[in-house]
Amino acid sequence: MPSMLYSTNLRSPDVDLKGALLQGQAPDKGLYMPREIPQIPLDEIAGFRDKAYPEIAFAVLKRYTQGLIPDDDLMQLCTECYNYDVPLEKVYDRNYIMRLDQGPTASFKDFAARMMARMMRYFLAQEGGELVILTATSGDTGSAVAHAFHNVDRISMVVLFPIKEVSDRQRKQMTTLGGNVTVIGIDGQFDDCQALVKRAFVDPELESIRFSSANSINIGRLLPQAVYYLYAWAKLQENNEPAVISVPSGNFGDICGGLIARGTGLPVARFVIATNANDEFPKFVSTGKYEKIVPSRVCISNAMNVGHPSNLPRLVALYGGVMDEQGNVKKEPDFAALRRDVYSVSVDDAGTRQAIKDAWSKYKTMLEPHGAVGWAGLVKYLGEETPSPSPLAISIETAHPAKFPEEIQRLLGVDPPLPPSLAGLDAKPEHYDKGPNDYPWFRESLTRKFKGM
Repeated sequence: MPSMLYSTNLRSPDVDLKGALLQGQAPDKGLYMPREIPQIPLDEIAGFRDKAYPEIAFAVLKRYTQGLIPDDDLMQLCTECYNYDVPLEKVYDRNYIMRLDQGPTASFKDFAARMMARMMRYFLAQEGGELVILTATSGDTGSAVAHAFHNVDRISMVVLFPIKEVSDRQRKQMTTLGGNVTVIGIDGQFDDCQALVKRAFVDPELESIRFSSANSINIGRLLPQAVYYLYAWAKLQENNEPAVISVPSGNFGDICGGLIARGTGLPVARFVIATNANDEFPKFVSTGKYEKIVPSRVCISNAMNVGHPSNLPRLVALYGGVMDEQGNVKKEPDFAALRRDVYSVSVDDAGTRQAIKDAWSKYKTMLEPHGAVGWAGLVKYLGEETPSPSPLAISIETAHPAKFPEEIQRLLGVDPPLPPSLAGLDAKPEHYDKGPNDYPWFRESLTRKFKGM
């Protein structure tokens, strides 16, 4: 029996993973979540210590794909997806950084995008038809999903990005692909790009085009992200101890993946949710009142410049509450449980830069701005909470420092080493459109390109 998923707005029928994956967003504009999170026994999780990453991914994801993807096929997909390293770097004592920057676009989003693309390809091959993937990016999502879906049969890709807010290398990873990938730079911010995408999903004038999403609003992004939390704990733990895990957070897909892993059975003492100056969530946890930040604040951790995280309704749902897509709280979450499980902190650009400099000068650990927000949050938590004995602590590095060479050179006086995935990128020709933050213009662009699909 396939695992079923429900909409966080509670007004759409339950669907299986195939339905949620191909649809992206629920018809009632809610986000799909597992009706029940499948449990993994603690001894099985601890046994992941002796398994390779693709085997761990298979063990986790098969609990959602039963009846939809045969085990042999799923194992093949996992082996295809995860053919790169996942380093766990010791910084000092029992404090580690998990570097999720070794994939084809040097971003943590490779983990989810590659699996999602392969699952979509698998399901479309079964039923036929074509799909248009719409996605908005504040930095790394666009390049990861564009690479994951590049030249995949039956799928076209449209990526919107805020033209003034992504780094040159982030942009070039999207705009040098071509083929079935269309890239549009919008004269606005990430939240504007996201709003255009969401509006297109529910526009009756576009109903002849079959859309889905590769943003983290798609549950196909979150479930693969749960895997690396289980992987890191299994490889580093001693005597099944709970870990403190710090997650730099913008649109909150990554932390929701972590919370799903916790619901699966992962021993977590506390999640540190570290945002940049867009501090709507830390204030929500502190005050119990949610206020969006409009417009979002521009920070050097550009992929986290989100004034209203799309995935926040999922986090609220995990704690028994209901929040709609606009951020209206229909039912409060269990704040006592949330505050027990989560420590949330905002790190501004000055704190981010200081974290990069301190990690380098003290430990010769090179961080980029997003990972630096996570590391600064962890340092603050360990300093304030002073847990005893010192816990296993894992901070997530979400992108390769070479994606931000100017900032690293300015702060540290060294050039970050270039990973193979970025080699030669600067010399490739770019192809992308530019447009206003205007929905009628965007709708006309989609109609012109995909009419008759």
